[in-house]
Amino acid sequence: MTLREITSAVGESLRGGHRDYTAGSIPRAILLLAIPMILEMAMESLFAVVDIFWVARLGDLAVATVGVTESMFAIIFAVAMGISIAATATVARRIGEKEPEAASHAGAQAILLGLAIALAFGIPAGLFAPQLLTFMSGAPEIAAYGAHFTRIMFFMIPSIVMLFLFNAIFRGAGDAALAMRALWIGNAINLVLDPLFIFGLGPIPALGVTGAAIATSTGRTVAALYGLWNLLGGQGAIHIARRHFALDLPLMKQFIRLAAPATIQYLVPTASWVGLMRIVATFGSVAVAGYTIAIRIIIFSILPAWGLSNAAATLVGQNLGAKQPQRAERSILLCGFSNMVFLVSLGLIFITTAEPLIAQFTTEPAVAQVAISCLRMFSYGYAFYGWGMVLVQSFNGAGDTRTPTLVNFACYWLCQLPLAFTLARGFNFGPQGAFAAVPIAEFLLAATSYVIYKRGAWKLVKV
Repeated sequence: MTLREITSAVGESLRGGHRDYTAGSIPRAILLLAIPMILEMAMESLFAVVDIFWVARLGDLAVATVGVTESMFAIIFAVAMGISIAATATVARRIGEKEPEAASHAGAQAILLGLAIALAFGIPAGLFAPQLLTFMSGAPEIAAYGAHFTRIMFFMIPSIVMLFLFNAIFRGAGDAALAMRALWIGNAINLVLDPLFIFGLGPIPALGVTGAAIATSTGRTVAALYGLWNLLGGQGAIHIARRHFALDLPLMKQFIRLAAPATIQYLVPTASWVGLMRIVATFGSVAVAGYTIAIRIIIFSILPAWGLSNAAATLVGQNLGAKQPQRAERSILLCGFSNMVFLVSLGLIFITTAEPLIAQFTTEPAVAQVAISCLRMFSYGYAFYGWGMVLVQSFNGAGDTRTPTLVNFACYWLCQLPLAFTLARGFNFGPQGAFAAVPIAEFLLAATSYVIYKRGAWKLVKV
């Protein structure tokens, strides 16, 4: 593509609108999908970075509270991602088959399923927030300090799940710009409210770490409402009407069939992150605070890379629906290479600038030392992570959610967690030993996924 063509594609991608991704230039299709998806994921990660930027000024107890809560939320995110994968794969297939009415019906059924699960998780977790904090941190002082923060975050789970799900429907339809705009709105609200609610201003009281929960929840809720308004208003390829919400048990069973392994697929690595947090927590609140700061920075780099991975999932789903498996295969290769180049470049920046970067978030030397070690160690595995995440998302886009689940289980639970514990506790390497297990597991995941990709069974899955 020429520079002029690239510039034109960038402008078109930001404007949004429905397009046919089953014909025409594949690089152009990737640009049109990936740019808003990258910006969408950057906006999602910005929630975490902004929160930790302000919360870090409250001390290590506040940072540890956010870190432990986020580690528990990783499980909720896994459930939301599982349902979202099912929605994206199904909607993308129907759009590729040129059946927008069926795509809208599928989107509505996914919303019903997601809302029911979110309420079932959020209400009990919010009621037992102090007990969950105590169990996860092993430190009663963290539970006493941060119970209100954690309770608010859990009670607002429905808005988080809905935001994930609405954006997944937009991505499956190929209208990624709407998902991007929803998160722009949410982040703008969070950017303004975070410092106001945390530190107070005029008549607004200083709420401390609880203020961060209120600000973030408000931003995400407004973003979710914007997404719902667009789905109901028919601004894009999907127009959900009241008739689409009539319970469709066969379709709901199909969603559960796709979402269950997809949820487990994300639950495996996220539960692995929870386990890693638990291992790090055995070295004290300083280690937890350092790990939390590094993870927030890493999220800011990893989530934009999910934009390219999600673009691959949409292209695979729509092109398989249009009976064009070779085009789907070519899309995976281009997305994978682009993602690797992006993450390797970012990893090199993190490795060389870790000290000044971490200094923006903490002035405590012990916390900074742990954060620097974590940031550098994770960056060493970015090349493998770039390819692995595209391949896994491509299988998901094809409707094959079972294979990535098995791969994740082998690489994260059978490799990463036992290795992290052995290096950290068995060989007494401390938190650094736990961090070293991560790039090793990412290498195994990328290598295994590539072998599966070459075999090609994912092209034959029916959705």
